[in-house]
Amino acid sequence: MEKIWLDSYEEGVPHEIDVNEFSSLNDVFRKGVEKFGPKVAFINLGKTLTFDELDEMSRNFAAYLTTEVGLKKGDRLAIMMPNLLQYPIALYGAIRAGLIIVNTNPLYTERELKHQLNDSGATAIIILENFATTLEGVIKDTPIKQVITTRIGDCFSFPKSLIINLVVKYVKKMVPAFSLPGAISFKDALNKGSKLSFTDAETGHDDIAFLQYTGGTTGVAKGAMLTHRNMVANLLQASSWAAQDFVEGEEVFVTALPLYHIFSLTANAMFAMKIGAKTLLITNPRDLPTFIKELSTEKFSFLTGVNTLFNALLNTPGFDQLDFSHLKLGFGGGMAVTQSVAKEWKKVTGKTLVEAYGLTETSPAAVINPANLKEYNGMIGLPIASTEISIRDEDENEVAIGERGELWIRGPQVMKGYWQRPDETAEVFDADGFLRTGDVAVVNEQGFVKIVDRLKDMILVSGFNVYPNEIEDVISTNPKILEVGAIGIPHEISGEVVKIYVVKKDPSLTKEEVYECCKDNLTGYKRPKEIEFIDELPKSNVGKILRRELRELHHAAK
Repeated sequence: MEKIWLDSYEEGVPHEIDVNEFSSLNDVFRKGVEKFGPKVAFINLGKTLTFDELDEMSRNFAAYLTTEVGLKKGDRLAIMMPNLLQYPIALYGAIRAGLIIVNTNPLYTERELKHQLNDSGATAIIILENFATTLEGVIKDTPIKQVITTRIGDCFSFPKSLIINLVVKYVKKMVPAFSLPGAISFKDALNKGSKLSFTDAETGHDDIAFLQYTGGTTGVAKGAMLTHRNMVANLLQASSWAAQDFVEGEEVFVTALPLYHIFSLTANAMFAMKIGAKTLLITNPRDLPTFIKELSTEKFSFLTGVNTLFNALLNTPGFDQLDFSHLKLGFGGGMAVTQSVAKEWKKVTGKTLVEAYGLTETSPAAVINPANLKEYNGMIGLPIASTEISIRDEDENEVAIGERGELWIRGPQVMKGYWQRPDETAEVFDADGFLRTGDVAVVNEQGFVKIVDRLKDMILVSGFNVYPNEIEDVISTNPKILEVGAIGIPHEISGEVVKIYVVKKDPSLTKEEVYECCKDNLTGYKRPKEIEFIDELPKSNVGKILRRELRELHHAAK
């Protein structure tokens, strides 16, 4: 088939972007502050932060990092916290200092955190105290030289900040005891920075802005190098896509997905900065009654999420009583939006749930349905501005319209490569710069794309990638286990969950022991929800576990 450009897109939407409109994310930030200064940029737990206040606080944080800590352009800073006002302050402070940001899941186990810090070479970290005990367990074996700790109430004024922090620590007991000698508090860092001089770093398109960790298509987590050019391009592509729907300085974005996830980082925090939207940060979206209460306080116009989040909201009392009159777009990514959820969403909100597709490696948006889509169509949409796709067979030849093949993507938002992994970078790019996604897709006559399968064995749990190799490596460390095979199985709420097949080495092995091993070494969504003991794993003639046969075994038993 012909390579598909954006010429099938709706009338009035530009087919191309000019990535030179902004020289860097610093440029996006500076112009956003100049244009929207007194307007509210972020709101969290009832506390607001204007663009001007974000400008001042991020400047002070950047001054501390560069002068007191001695970080220089290109050094790596890890950010490890949920959605709090401290996140955008640290985020834009690091960007202004010319640092490379390593977004870090606060629920990581010690093993996962240690790998990411060592692989990235991060020398400083800002972390919520609730998770500091994890860092304590590994810090001596990492390059980290400076720790900045923060507490949930740190951005509130006294005495509310004190009350919140005391309740969190002593009443709710959410902060396990920890010891990190030499750590400085976020408040002290800002105070010190306010007394120091600072000039924004000179950054350009080719500088790396983020090391966004992902398993890629297979294997151990690796850092996708997302440059300022990649991120600026995706912001401009998003603006092109939503140009007819969003009004600068007037929108309210609901941000329930964590900012350490590439979807939320770009679609919410970064895009909101460009168009001057108010961003409502939801710290704990699992607390659905509180989440809905927060939604009732804002005339929200844009809500991003994954299918599981939309489904949870729809099944929580009170959601259907919210005012949806200002809602312009419910935007689903990270995993497939199911027809049942999309249908109920339209019934309750009156708006179509628009599905999109992207990867960490594409910053992330690549293919999106039109923002004014009238009905759910089961497709991931059309390639966005300046984005080219190609569907290839096993011999890398382009297939005909309607035929299945691997989805390849090329555009200015596609990553530079994997951090310090040239061989793995070479594996995912062809000679013409197309990124092999590992997803099997078909394209119809109108140019709409549908994902139908995955080439690899990656498991998608509520929008998060889980890689069987990692699960198997962790669980096989148990001396009572001979072999283990991990697969994804369908799940009504999270799309998929992990199931493992275990071959015992010691007959006394119990499922409880396996669960304990997983609890100590794997983040919650990576832990298997089903364990089945088996006499032998199916393998190829070279000894490779045949996960396809394990999936067939699971389905045959149902």
